[in-house]
Amino acid sequence: GLSLPQLLASDRPGKTAKADSCIIIFLNGGAPHLDMWDMKPNAPKEIRGEFSPIRSSVPGMQVCELLPKLAKQMHHTTLVRSMHHSVNNSHVAAVYVALTGHDRGEQGGGFKPTDNPPPGAVAAHLRPTPVDTVPYVSLPYKTKEGAKGPPQPGFYGGWMGQGYDPLWILKDPNAKDFSVPEFSLNQDISTERLEKRASLLSSYNDRLKGDIQSRPFAAIDRFQQQAFDILTSRTVQSAFRIQEEKESTRERYGRNIYGQSVLLARRLIEAGTRVVTVSWAPDANATWDTHGGNFKKLKNTLLPQFDASCSSLLQDLHERGMLERTLVAVLGDFGRTPKINKSDGGRDHWNFCYSIMLAGGGIRPGFVYGASDRTGAFPNDMPTTPSDIIATIYRLLGIDHRQQLNDRFDRPHQIVTKGNVVHDLLA
Repeated sequence: GLSLPQLLASDRPGKTAKADSCIIIFLNGGAPHLDMWDMKPNAPKEIRGEFSPIRSSVPGMQVCELLPKLAKQMHHTTLVRSMHHSVNNSHVAAVYVALTGHDRGEQGGGFKPTDNPPPGAVAAHLRPTPVDTVPYVSLPYKTKEGAKGPPQPGFYGGWMGQGYDPLWILKDPNAKDFSVPEFSLNQDISTERLEKRASLLSSYNDRLKGDIQSRPFAAIDRFQQQAFDILTSRTVQSAFRIQEEKESTRERYGRNIYGQSVLLARRLIEAGTRVVTVSWAPDANATWDTHGGNFKKLKNTLLPQFDASCSSLLQDLHERGMLERTLVAVLGDFGRTPKINKSDGGRDHWNFCYSIMLAGGGIRPGFVYGASDRTGAFPNDMPTTPSDIIATIYRLLGIDHRQQLNDRFDRPHQIVTKGNVVHDLLA
């Protein structure tokens, strides 16, 4: 029978999923909201910057002139222009709150096994995928906190255990020789031979389970089963063969590591993966952290690459009938300062107000939520936190963010403690 807490949980609104899958495009480093989503053409020059806004497919919604392809897809999206949180100087803590909804202030230090898990890990547990699919994938980098820093938190299973870490794809999908040989059988090993090996290993594990009842052992067993499932899954193997895409499609996404990573994310979702996270930087300072040369980097590299890949993703998901059940979340650790600095026209960290974009998967289309003040410095209407956004993502995935899960020591943790679902964002 059901216990009372389970019975109550079964009747909560989070049980109805509007999205079957989620792609998180994480603009790691802090994308400039004033130069992308929330432009202020009437502000002083030292605030408005070098770019001009253009019309989008939504009346009254403007975006940067360097996003012309995405501008045509904005009728699928919601812009949230009133984001804010407490973290300004620590990338690692800002990434953590953006991806988990748990705000630890300026505390840095990289990934810890006691960290709270992200939606990919939680969904892998509460909305498991078929055995021949990969539930949670992260690519193309394990982003570091600086070039020589530790791996950032927010991507790992944390207190849920290593068995809920993502499957990492750390090779460049744009490379001519791209493959994932680690997830393919050697030519001298047939599927039948591998299945016999799996059966033998399972018999040994069953004996050990009688003597060793531990969470670490359970994680190892989960890893082993996942490895066998991947090695024998034609669906997963096919998803990795990005070379099978039409060349025109690959060109449309952009022939660079990020464009092809977004394309690979779409292929993985088609293959049944629940959550894919694309982290847009090898380290926190490498791409969107534009303290210097902000406008040059945006014009020459960042915005053209993002425009091509994100617009193509929305277009493809819509044309394939997948957007209704696939949530796309373009997130970041924070925005950039309203006032341009003297470092070759750069913008510095700014957590007090920034923007994100959501689309599909039950999100209200063609909508702007919240507003910033006249210089984009602070929310002027409907202030929103990352905890609210993560709670909303869980709601769309059919998960109640208030639910408690136990860690490997059987200690209870609420998935998100301070956020609330933003119902105005829901279709």
